[in-house]
Formats: sequence, structure tokens, C-alpha cells
Amino acid sequence: MAEAFKFFEEIKKRNIVRVGLLYLVTCWLILEPIHVVFHMLEVPVWANRLVLILMALGFPAVLLFAWVFEITPEGLKPTVEVEAHKSIRPLTGRRLDRAIMVVMALAIVYFVADKFWLSGRAPASASSPAASPAAAVAPASSPAAAVATVEKSIAVLPFVDMSEKKDQEYFSDGLSEELIDRLTHAADLRVISRTSSFYFKGKQATIGDIAKTLGVSHVLEGSVRKAGGQLRITAQLIQASSGSHLWSQIYDRNTADIFKVQDEIAGTVAQALEVALRSAATGHSEASQEAYSLVLKGNYFVNRGSDADFNRAHELYLQATRLDPNYALAWAKVARATTKDSKGLPKALDALQRSLRIDPTLAYAHYELGRERLYFQSDWSGAKAELDRAIELDPDDLNARVQLAYLTEGIFGQFDRKVSYLRQVVANDPLDPYSLEHLASSLFLAGRFEESAASFRKLVQLSPAFEGAHAEYAVDLVYLHQLREALATIETEPDEPSRLWALAILDWETGRKAESDAAVSRLEQKYASSYPGYMADVRAYRGELGAAFKWLDEAYERQRQVISIMTVNPLLRNLHSDPRFDAMLVKVKLDEWKSKVVANAT
Repeated sequence: MAEAFKFFEEIKKRNIVRVGLLYLVTCWLILEPIHVVFHMLEVPVWANRLVLILMALGFPAVLLFAWVFEITPEGLKPTVEVEAHKSIRPLTGRRLDRAIMVVMALAIVYFVADKFWLSGRAPASASSPAASPAAAVAPASSPAAAVATVEKSIAVLPFVDMSEKKDQEYFSDGLSEELIDRLTHAADLRVISRTSSFYFKGKQATIGDIAKTLGVSHVLEGSVRKAGGQLRITAQLIQASSGSHLWSQIYDRNTADIFKVQDEIAGTVAQALEVALRSAATGHSEASQEAYSLVLKGNYFVNRGSDADFNRAHELYLQATRLDPNYALAWAKVARATTKDSKGLPKALDALQRSLRIDPTLAYAHYELGRERLYFQSDWSGAKAELDRAIELDPDDLNARVQLAYLTEGIFGQFDRKVSYLRQVVANDPLDPYSLEHLASSLFLAGRFEESAASFRKLVQLSPAFEGAHAEYAVDLVYLHQLREALATIETEPDEPSRLWALAILDWETGRKAESDAAVSRLEQKYASSYPGYMADVRAYRGELGAAFKWLDEAYERQRQVISIMTVNPLLRNLHSDPRFDAMLVKVKLDEWKSKVVANAT
């Protein structure tokens, strides 16, 4: 006991504790700025770890140095050589105390400044340009230029790929999409959908301008750096009005922990906005990391939109199912990328059945199966059952509600509920051309031509290269008798079959029969097998009923989407008084479906 007491007394006399404390506080004060600077300079994660390891190794070395050596008026000397009456240890101790207090004061000042001043005043562009996902704002004339801001609202900007080879864009995009999906399930929180958030990718703008364009009060941005099996994810939640950072965090994880990190980020953001995040069935909680990455890659290509990208996505989804045959979401994605017409239906249905055998509670699979039943099988009751189940599993799924509203009401000319849901979809994703097209075409089918034209006008301003939009807009203008504007609009249509379809209708309306005949002939020769619906539209509009019914029968075999809208399509109204139209309704069981809907309603 006496020996231990003597040892501790020696530690105290040699100022070992003071030296150790000063070293630890100094290391902390150095580490924080180094961490920030390394991140800004994209220094690999291992460099941070190396600095930490060196500091840890230095700690016992410093303590040993303080034990062996002592400061004297003549400089450093081994402690054993310093006579007790000549030692200045007490003075050294007081100096060390003052140094500790100074360093701790600096540490406190830095902490307070970082917490309440630096992060609060840092603009969105404070991070390096490469790390900022902020993008250009739509011009003042953009259809989304003035959107009302909702207090509890957020846009998740695409996280930036900061990997050394810049080959992880699909992964950073996928992470952003997953966060959007999780936050969508937060109560009382408006979340901007993917297309509008990603509209800003690769462009320059301030967070404030982006938030104003999308009508949100908060923005989440971040970056992903992936090296081998290691991930570094940074995320920061920004209040748009002030540019202040409400929360920021850096996650160093193994790729196997990606699902946990997504939940952690989404939960923290939701808590920061004072909303309750409900868990949602995402369909990949048990997926392998490799299969999940393939699905993210597939999503990346699907969102690019071309046929080649769509086919590439289909192959990636299939690869994911080969790696992980029990990955329910991957099978559902295979189905979505399979069905372009009735030819792909058997494979799509098989994929969806596999998905639902694995996870019967996957809302997305039920939604996709409902769409297949509705648009490719004309199975009205089966479609309703699947869409009902999708909504039961995911009450926040507006897309399923849109389809169900059409199936039970819109298909019989009652579009109010569908249009209302679609307006919510557009509000959540104001820069998504597909949502705008869906709204505009639904308004056209409802006979609300002025509203439809306004939506089409926004669409062609937002996305001039959107195939079919100019032609649909032009036909809308025909019904509004704005024929000169219709012709000018047709001339800007990039898709030839759509342009010929609209031109045949416009030329017929203006009495240019020969020109209309020429457009019909070219459309039939080049595109009839792929677009029987276009042929039915044109022939019916021109009053050529026999040819129109011929093409409707062809559409029933090849392109069932045409059948699902035939009762409300204004271009087919000339057919309604013909007995063959009633026979067609019987053939596709729409008469039976209408009776069932009416009976259930009463």
C-alpha cells in the first residue's frame, strides 16, 4: 500500500496528470478542424483514422516523456539527475494549469462558435462545389417558379458522389431516393418527389432559390464516398429561409449497414422537423448489399428514360434476383421493366407472383399487379383488389389512389377524385414531366380542355423534348378551336408517330383532306403495328367507323391501355352510338364492371 501511495505521489510531483490532460484537450482541438478540412479536400477516410491512431500512440509516449524528463532552468534533463532543492516542478505545474485552462477555453469557444454561429451562418454553398448538390433553379417563366411554401416540407437533393473514381453515382442517387421514400411516410410532412428534387442535379443555385422553386421550408443535402466495403455519408438539414444548418452528421459505416444508416438519417431529419416517422415496408430489409446495389443501378437507368436505359435497368433487376432470389422488391421491379405491351405480360405476372410469394405485404408489388390487371388484362375486379391492397399496406401511396379512382370512377367519366389526387402528386413533384402529362391527359379525357391545355402548356415549357406532349397539346387546342396555335405546336413535336397522329386530326378539322390522308397513310405504313390506338383515334375522328373498330380490336390484342380509356376518349365519341361499341364493351366486360361498381356504390 505504501509503495502504491508513493507511486501516485511521484505521478503528481512529475505533473503526469497535467501533461496527459493538456495532451488530450489539445488533440481534440486539433482533430475537429482537421476532420472538416480533410472532408473538404476529399482526403480518404483512412487519413482521418491515421491521424487518430498517431495521436493515440502519442499519448503513452508523452506520458513516458513527462516521467523521464523534467524542465529545468538549464533545459530538459532526466528527472533522476535533478536534485530536489533545484527542481522547479511546482512552477511547471502552475504553467501547465494555465496552459490547460487556455486550451480548454479555446475548445469551448470553438464548440460554441461551431454550434451556434458557424453552422448557423454557413451558406448552402459553403461546402466545396463538388460536394454541393444544389442545382439551377427553373427560370421565372418556369411552371414551377412560384410554389407556395409549406412549413413542414422538405426536398432531398441528390447526394453527391465523392468517391475517388466517381463511379458511385447510382449509389448516391439511390440513397437519396430511399431517403425520399422513408420521409414520405412521416406524418404531416410534405416531401418533394424524386424528379423535382433531381431537377437541380449538376446545376448551380442557392438553397434558398431551390426551396422557393419547390415551395419547401427545408432542404436535405449530402454526399457519399464509397471505397471498397466502406462508406462515408454526410448529411445536413438546412432551413431554407435563413440558410442555417439545423442538423448535420457524418456517418462512417460498412456497406452492410446501409439500410440502418438510411433509417437513422430519415429518423433524425423527421425528429428535427418535429414529426413522427412511421416505419414502412420497403421490400429490401433482408436484401444482400450486392443485390440492393443492382436495384439502385436499375432505378438510375429507369429514371434516365430512354428505351436502351429501360432495357439496361431490366437486366440489372434480373441480376439482383439471381444474386438474391428472395429479394421481393427486385422481382417487382423486373415486372415494371418488362411490360411495354401485352407481349411482356406473362413474364411480368410471373415476376410479380414471385415477389408476392416472398413478401405478401409489399405494397409496391400489389400496385404494379393492379396496373398490369388494369392496363394489360382488362381485369377490372382483379385490378381493384390489388390496388385496394396496395393502399391498405401503404395509405400514403397517391399513385395507387390515382389508379383506383380512375378504375372506379374515371373509366365512367367521373374524374374529380382522380384529378384531385393527381394535383397532389404534381404538388409533391412539380418538376416531374410524367406527373404533369398524366394530369393534362386526364383533364383531356374528362373534357376539361382549357385546364388540360394549361397543364400541357406547362409541360412543354418544362420539358420541350418530352415525346408526345406537343402532339397531345395540339389535339387539345383543336378541341378549343385554336387551330393556328395547334399547327405551330405540332411542328415542335419530336416524336414522328405522335406528330403524324396530331397532324392527321388537325388537317381533317381544317378541311385539308388530302393532307390528312397522307398523314394517315404514313402513320399506318410505319407505325400502325406499334400504335393501333393512334389509328383508332384518327379513323374514329374522321368518321370512318368500320376502320376504327378494326383498330380497336387490334388494340385489344396488342395495346390494352387503349381499351381502358375507350369510354372516355373524346376522339372516339363518334363510335358511341354504333351498336359495335356496345358489343366492344361487352367483349372487354366493361358493361359488367360498370354494373358491379354501381351496385357497390348503392
